[in-house]
Amino acid sequence: MSDSADTSRKSVKTYVPAYQKSEWQSHADDLDMSQSEFVRTMVQAGRKGFDPEPNATAEPDSSGSDPGGNALETQVLELLESDTYSWDELLEAVADDIESRLDETLEELQADNRIRYSGRHGGYTVVDGDGDGD
Repeated sequence: MSDSADTSRKSVKTYVPAYQKSEWQSHADDLDMSQSEFVRTMVQAGRKGFDPEPNATAEPDSSGSDPGGNALETQVLELLESDTYSWDELLEAVADDIESRLDETLEELQADNRIRYSGRHGGYTVVDGDGDGD
C-alpha cells in the first residue's frame, strides 16, 4: 500500500445464498466481529494466494534481529497493550506497505486467543487472562 493510497471507506455489496450469510454471521459472532469486518478479513486472507508480484509475499530477510519475522506481532501487541485501535489506526501506526502482514498477524493472534475484535469498543484489543479484553 503506497503512502498516497486512498484509505477512505467505501461500501461493497454482494449477494450470497441465505444459508451462507447465516454461516458467515455465526462465524463472525463466534469471533466477536461485525459481519462486515468478518467478510473484509476473509477476503483479505483469500487474496494472499493471488498476488501478481511473485516476491511480494516473500518473507523479509531473516538476517536481522527478528529472524522469525514476528516484529509486526510484537509491535501490534505493544500498541494494543495501551489502547484499543481500529484497523485504520493500527495500519497507520505500523505504516509502510504491510496491510496483508497486519491482517495475517491479527488473524493469528485471534486464533491464538491473544487478541479479539470488540464491536462494542470499535476495534481490536488484547485478551487478558480471564478471556475478556480490556
